[in-house]
Amino acid sequence: MKRVLGIILGGGAGSRLQPLTKVRAKPAVPLAGKYRLIDIPVSNCINSGISKIYCLTQFNSASLNRHLSQTYNLSSGFGQGFVEVLAAQQTPDSPSWFEGTADAVRKYAQLFQEWDVDEYVILSGDQLYRMDYAAFVAQHRATAADITVAALPVNREQAQGFGLMRADNDGSIREFREKPKGRALDAMAVDTSKLGLSAEEAAERPFLASMGIYVFSRKALFDLLAQNPASTDFGGEIIPTSLASHQLRTYVFNDYWEDIGTIRAFYEANLALTAQPKPAFSFYDEEFPIYTRPRYLPPTKLLDAQVNQSILGDGSILKACTVNHCVLGVRSRIENQVVLQDTLMMGADFYESAEQRAILHERGGIPIGVGVGSTVKGAILDKNVRIGKDVRIINKESIDSAERPELGFYIRNGIVVVVKNGTIPDGAVI
Repeated sequence: MKRVLGIILGGGAGSRLQPLTKVRAKPAVPLAGKYRLIDIPVSNCINSGISKIYCLTQFNSASLNRHLSQTYNLSSGFGQGFVEVLAAQQTPDSPSWFEGTADAVRKYAQLFQEWDVDEYVILSGDQLYRMDYAAFVAQHRATAADITVAALPVNREQAQGFGLMRADNDGSIREFREKPKGRALDAMAVDTSKLGLSAEEAAERPFLASMGIYVFSRKALFDLLAQNPASTDFGGEIIPTSLASHQLRTYVFNDYWEDIGTIRAFYEANLALTAQPKPAFSFYDEEFPIYTRPRYLPPTKLLDAQVNQSILGDGSILKACTVNHCVLGVRSRIENQVVLQDTLMMGADFYESAEQRAILHERGGIPIGVGVGSTVKGAILDKNVRIGKDVRIINKESIDSAERPELGFYIRNGIVVVVKNGTIPDGAVI
């Protein structure tokens, strides 16, 4: 795996994850109380033996760059390990920003070619899953493939939202279609029992969906980018074009995978981590851990709090409150008589001392955290939010979508999202 380079694509402006991506890149969005989305593919790379990793991004990359530099130092001794952000840049030869996944890799092709590696693993920065890329690369090499595409077996309903592959029983890809419908969709069904699924699983999930995760052999990657200069996307253009000239294989991944590119998917994936007795995806895996920035925070303190089926980030303080089916980030502060239900709270970047909180109260301000007597249900509270006393965030009118930036919140898919550094005044009802 020393001869493999990891390339993580940070995505575009992340409009589907707004307002969480308003001030940060999509891979920098907080996850599961203490992590960030970028920690998933980076940890998969490290656990798989890939130590040379680039992350390509062009929107709001400051916090992402800071997180990676503070978290991952792979260059021990005389090793060449690194995790580095490559932001979009304008040059005389390339005056435009990244226009797609393939275009992003093309713009940094010269840098990638400088490394003496045999394969490039190309990954997405906004997915939740655990994969051993060493097995992925091993199959790629064993089959002498030019490109290997990670494939998720899905049912007919799910298949309509993906790029689909029709493959032979040995995994050779014969056709690739982007989000087909009707008869075109039915024609993409394959016998997934020949690709590792049980007979029951194969009957339920006969479609192979592209996960947007690829292994490219060195020559194939740069030849295809050079031969298709107008193609900007791997899934929609480069992969279908390459079928006529290159050997493409599937790598079937029959495990948990979630694309968390929307507010609803992001919210549900986080709360699913609290499932009992065992969540579909767990961060409690000693053999394949997910890494993140060490913060050296004190333990969480509970003062007569009732907590059920929840995850609590380090350094939090929960007073006489009720917390049910929630994920609370680091340094979360919950005051007396608060009720939190089905809520993702991302915590805070800093503490406010008792003196600072007292001064805020005296001046009519609102300290960080959730104030006395407030109720929050079915919401996302971004970093450093200030929720006043006796606030009710319950989506009272069951609104599906709303834009209230002047009031510090949005509603997406029925979920109230209080923006980073947002303030909700005492007594407010949302």
